[in-house]
Order: sequence, then structure tokens, then C-alpha cells
Amino acid sequence: MKKKSKLFICSILIGFTMVSCDFKESTKEENLVEDIVKDEFQFWTWTSANAKKSDEAYQQEFAKYKANGINDVLINTGTDAELLARITPIAKKEGLEVHAWMFTINRPGDKIANEHPEWFAVSRDGKSCYDEPPYVGYYKWLCPTRAESKAHILSLVEGLAKVEGVASVHLDYIRYSDIYLPIGLLPKYNLKQETELPEFDFCYCDVCLETFEKEHHKNPKDFENPAIDMEWKNFRLNKVKDIVDAAYEIAHKNNKILTAAVFPYPEMADHMVRQRWDKWNIDKVLPMIYHGFYNEEIDWIGYATGQGVKDLKNTNTELHTGIYIPGMSAEELEEAIVLAKENGAKGVSFFDGGALKEEHLAVIKKLKNKLTL
Repeated sequence: MKKKSKLFICSILIGFTMVSCDFKESTKEENLVEDIVKDEFQFWTWTSANAKKSDEAYQQEFAKYKANGINDVLINTGTDAELLARITPIAKKEGLEVHAWMFTINRPGDKIANEHPEWFAVSRDGKSCYDEPPYVGYYKWLCPTRAESKAHILSLVEGLAKVEGVASVHLDYIRYSDIYLPIGLLPKYNLKQETELPEFDFCYCDVCLETFEKEHHKNPKDFENPAIDMEWKNFRLNKVKDIVDAAYEIAHKNNKILTAAVFPYPEMADHMVRQRWDKWNIDKVLPMIYHGFYNEEIDWIGYATGQGVKDLKNTNTELHTGIYIPGMSAEELEEAIVLAKENGAKGVSFFDGGALKEEHLAVIKKLKNKLTL
């Protein structure tokens, strides 16, 4: 998937760190939009809320999105339903659909969870995310098997789902901690991850081990190589699915849909973070196809989108491609959107609203006007 290109330097940010990488700028194709089949196509963006921010400031932010072709806004209020209830009418008045973006299994700063150290996931080498989180301090992963931690997560889903005017509850960090980091981040940590390393392999808490042993009559602690035991792998994939499927029921009971931010395509998500999202009960997925994190070029966005669309065939789940804005030129953004559309995406989402420059917004507005939405 190589193209003639010129080299440019950009910085990419992935939640907890920044790395500098060399990328190649793909040659811009002529008339990228004209040949696309016109149908409904959504433009989304992720943004975070702050209780101290004024209603007027929110109104201006939302008006900017709408004026430039963005239809949907995913708002992180830290699962604060009251703040979400305050902000949602402002966004709705500006013509946006609101999605309640929440950290799901990773719960940094969760006061209730922090009162229960036993709820936190434990690595194969016996370290708890409660006091020894992997990689970075905010990786505070809960155990998805334990009934109490699962119930807590679902109570947060329900709190957001009850907010009037919200279109969906949007699950982020709906997975285990990274068993493998994106390749572009490994130099930052001076890591080689060629096998499943014990300190990044979760969860080995007593509840997980006992539950698995009761079902399968073997204990993962006894495995010489846990990575090759399919029952142990599927056990964990299914624990994530159980939370999603329960959240789906809660959302629909409250007349909302369920959406989620996921890793680029199912096989890759399975390998990296024990997340098999093509098997979930969910309405829309927004795979984070952030090509720079994987040392890939722009055309990889089309490839990864296409893989996910194929894996969702014969399901009712829509795929909307997530695009990482920092370091992207306007020309690259246009190509990325078109590649997503051509490969079957029903929309695109931009991370994040604060990174959208005037040249990015101009591209979005142009494509909105060219596509029938």
C-alpha cells in the first residue's frame, strides 16, 4: 500500500504520551469526492466538558461544529450526568446530536471504585491496577469479571442513558489494558513487545481465576504459555462482550442507542487489547483508525475501514471511521474521509474537536456540501 510521496514530520498524541514520527504524505487524487455514491453520511467529533466552562462558551463551540458540517458531538463529562444534562440542550439547540462519551473499564479518578481496591484488574505478575497501573498512572482498569465492578460500570451507563436528549451512550476503553502498544509508541517506553509480557497481561485476580477454573477445569496460573490457550483468551473476550451486551440493553431500555470507540479492526483489536467488537450487540462502532500510531500511510485508513466493514457484514452494526487530526494537513484529511467513505464507512469522527483547525473545518464543510446527508 505504498504511494509516491514526500516526507514530512509530525507529532502524534495517544492519550498518555507524545511521540515524533516520520510519515509520508500521499499524492492527492483528483476529484476525490465526485465519484462517491451519495447517501447518508455522518460527521462526528469527540470533545471533553468542564463544569467551569460557561454556557456561552459551549454554545460557541457547538455552533462552530454545526456551521462546518459536523452533525454529532461525543461529550466526555467524566460520567457526570448532571453536567451532561446541562450541556445537552445547548448542543441540541445548535442542531447537534449528543453522545455521552464515558471511560468504561478504565476508570481513573473514580471515587467509588477507589474505595474498593479488590475491584481492580491484576496482571499475570501479580500487580494490581489500583496501585501499580501499567504504562501510565491513569490506567486504572477494573476487573470485568467481578460482579461488583461490572455492576458499578453499568450503573454509570444507566445514569448517562437517563439524560434527556442524549442520542447514545458511547463506550470508550471498553477492553482490557494494552497487551501490545501501537508500534509507533514502543520507542517511547523502550519496549519490545514480541510476546504477551506478564506485566501487561490481565486479569489474573482471584475471581477471574476461580471463575475460569470452575468453567474449564484448569488454572491460567499453571499455563506455561497463557497466550496460546484459546479458552482463556475467549473467556476474557466474552467478559468484555458481557458488559457491552448489558449496556446495550440499558441504553435501549432508555430509548438510546449504544456506540463505542474501538481499535482499528476486529482481528487487530482482538490481538492488541482483547476486544472483538464484531461480536457485540451494539448499534455503531467508531474504530480509531489512527494511521500514524501504527507507522502506516493514509491509505491504511481505507484498508482498516474495509476490514471492519467486512467483519460487520450480516450484523446491524454501523461503522464510522475515527480519524486522528493532529499532524494532518487539510489535503490528507480530505483523502482520509474519502477513503473511509469508499470503503464502506457510514461516517467519520474526528479526534478531537480542539484539534480541528480552520483548514480542517473547511474540508469538512466542503465535503458536507458535496455529499447528500
